[in-house]
Amino acid sequence: MADLRAGLIGLGMMGRHHARVLGSLEGVELVAVADPAGDVHGVAGGRPVLSSIDELIEQKLDYVMVAAPTGLHEEIGLKLAAAGVHCMVEKPLAHDTESSERLAKAFADAGLVGAVGHIERYNPALQQARARIEAGDLGDLYQVATRRQGPFPGRIADVGVVKDLGTHDIDLTAWVTQQTFTSVSARTTTRSGRPHEDMVAAVGQLSKGTITSHLVNWLSPLKERTTVITGEKGAFIADTLHADLTFYANGSVQTTWDDVSRFRGVSEGDMVRFAFAKPEPLRTEHEQFRDAVLGKDADIVTMEQGLATVKVAEAMIESAKNGTVITF
Repeated sequence: MADLRAGLIGLGMMGRHHARVLGSLEGVELVAVADPAGDVHGVAGGRPVLSSIDELIEQKLDYVMVAAPTGLHEEIGLKLAAAGVHCMVEKPLAHDTESSERLAKAFADAGLVGAVGHIERYNPALQQARARIEAGDLGDLYQVATRRQGPFPGRIADVGVVKDLGTHDIDLTAWVTQQTFTSVSARTTTRSGRPHEDMVAAVGQLSKGTITSHLVNWLSPLKERTTVITGEKGAFIADTLHADLTFYANGSVQTTWDDVSRFRGVSEGDMVRFAFAKPEPLRTEHEQFRDAVLGKDADIVTMEQGLATVKVAEAMIESAKNGTVITF
């Protein structure tokens, strides 16, 4: 079987990584790349560097990776759907709910594979957590708490921290628990002088009763990517910066020292940091999308799921603006 013909639009900070992976992905030929600013990072590798999605479509491609700014996702995506080209769009799916709905509908109506690049789903630590939760290692899930903070990335100009970083946490929380958000409440602030929020604290509830909390900002010198999942049997801590997963089990040994027992509440059990393979999440993401285009079983973030994430993100922003709890 001939290799799938792929294209890439957007050669910025993320686009250069997509070019690297697509250029070495088994079963895929990266045919051409496109960016109106040209190949600023020198990643084309001798391939044609085009200036628009229209020129890219003319290359008779099977699919396109869209790594352009969020505000351009709808325009580019709709052209690809009209041309019958499968597509994966960098997260978030689009800049607002209405645009996301139009994109998801266009690809569904055309019978095309449409996906969103929520890369955290493919972090080995979260992949392990998801499998172990499904196997019952935590029992009933009580809470998911995420912390995602670090310095401001100068490359982001068109959305705030909720849609840029917070969408990671919204998607991974829904995916790792296999639940949907039923309500959110949030508070935001803007401290950097930009038009969009740069810090958010949000709480939520999921469809099976699990509660969530999310602290996300661009204002910290400490870079942190932590997910804590607490259940009836203990807690998982996923450090997605290092792809580590640690399990803290509830203790089964009775504490006879009354003062310690009263202070600690749930007793401490074994602590295990799991050993597992750690493939690059971006490569795993592209392998899954390639397989989906080929009609194989694949774990992709569908555009419908990407739409749900955008809805929750916009609800957080609305909640912060109006001081209300938003329900779905």
